[in-house]
Amino acid sequence: MESLTGCGAPGIGVPGAFTTPCNAHLPGYIENYDKFKEKGVNEIYVFAVNDAFVMKAWKEKLAPNGTPIHFIADDKGAFVGSIGLIFDASGLLGGPRSKRFAIVTDGDKAVSVAVEEAPPNVTVTGAEAVLATL
Repeated sequence: MESLTGCGAPGIGVPGAFTTPCNAHLPGYIENYDKFKEKGVNEIYVFAVNDAFVMKAWKEKLAPNGTPIHFIADDKGAFVGSIGLIFDASGLLGGPRSKRFAIVTDGDKAVSVAVEEAPPNVTVTGAEAVLATL
């Protein structure tokens, strides 16, 4: 990813709430939220193909003291499917799931898109990697 300026909001896609890789992926965003704000980030959104109740419970587990990060339930995969970042995880997670991604936007434009080659990997989509691009 190239260096960015004036970015507004990262969107983070994860395959499944409460899964081990996803539980390890998001704390970096929660812990570094202030660093993202210092770099001009307005909001951070987390998308998963899970329902609203699961996303709420997962947010409470990961951030028991609260976090301004938005956890978005894409229960049918409509959003991630519309941007081409869905895959068939039927064998492991029971149906279609979001690929692991990080999209940084500036207004209504995506200025950076990073997608992990394998769903369990957290390399180019980790908080430190995304912060380094801002």
